[in-house]
Amino acid sequence: MIRLFTDTSANLPVELLREHNITIVPFSYTVNGEPADYNTIDGFNGKAFYDAMRQGAFVKTSMINIVTFVLAFEEALKNGDDVMYIGMSGGISGAANSAAIAVKELKESYPERKITSIDTYAASLGEGIQVLRAVELINQGVAFEDIERIILEERETICQYFTVDDLEYLKRGGRISNVTAFVGSLLHIKPILTGDEQGRIVICGKARGRKQAIITLADKYDRLAKDKNATVAIAHADDEGAADELISELKKRGFSGKTIVECYEPVTGSHVGPGTLAFFFAGTHK
Repeated sequence: MIRLFTDTSANLPVELLREHNITIVPFSYTVNGEPADYNTIDGFNGKAFYDAMRQGAFVKTSMINIVTFVLAFEEALKNGDDVMYIGMSGGISGAANSAAIAVKELKESYPERKITSIDTYAASLGEGIQVLRAVELINQGVAFEDIERIILEERETICQYFTVDDLEYLKRGGRISNVTAFVGSLLHIKPILTGDEQGRIVICGKARGRKQAIITLADKYDRLAKDKNATVAIAHADDEGAADELISELKKRGFSGKTIVECYEPVTGSHVGPGTLAFFFAGTHK
């Protein structure tokens, strides 16, 4: 049996994790120096979390270390299962490298088992939809090696675009310069960001005001969507209204598929900040 692993960044609804037996390896974080346990995901209160950030709460995140991955994967391997980890972009977090080292070590200890870690070049639901794609392939009985190959091929066309409400959080993380942040805030410029070919966050455009930013995101979809019947995933950092508005704009452009809409989980969300709106879909290219 293939045991499928991902991390908290995948942002998948709890019911899907349970339904498909997807095991989460959690990132850790603190709020104002106090450890927060993301294993209590069922009780995550997005509004309270992002309101606290708006009021100045300081969130610090830590990547998943090698030992944590080894312990999680080894439990499955001891049970005779093969292990596939599909995780957060190595262009954003060192966790991808930790997972790769853990896999290398475990292959030596369990040569009879199949073990792999896949860097999705994505985060949040951009990562999550690739995990769900793996679920689909597993359920179809596709071989382990072929699932790995398909995910690696398809990650090249997963589009992820987002806009933030406050440039300060990206500035803190070193994603944009102080000058860019200052000018953007002064002029009410909303950056349009994307994940590049290596999964790093880069600015790919800008819009004047929130409404125009949402229209710009929808226009990206209109130009790049591979199949407008396919599922689109949307993550928001405590702004359901913006998610609804984006869905409305997508429908104007021919979208007729299902949507997965989730509040940004705290580890990824803390780096982009309250009010962030992101969406993810399979494109003809990035």
